[in-house]
Amino acid sequence: MTSWQLVRLVAGSFILLSLALGVPGSPIFVSSWWLAFTAFVGVNLLQSAVTKWCLMETIMRKLGARPGA
Repeated sequence: MTSWQLVRLVAGSFILLSLALGVPGSPIFVSSWWLAFTAFVGVNLLQSAVTKWCLMETIMRKLGARPGA
């Protein structure tokens, strides 16, 4: 997997997990504050689209993921 694919995998996982933890109807509901984490991930995705720089992708590359084309 390339670094940009891993970023999308991590972001999607974070969003689904935080929704499961933050939506009151969920069987694993913890607190509605988890929805703030969902918003944080969304804002970071928007920022990376505008600036063409993503901290998570930088971290993935330093961990050995190959750069995407």
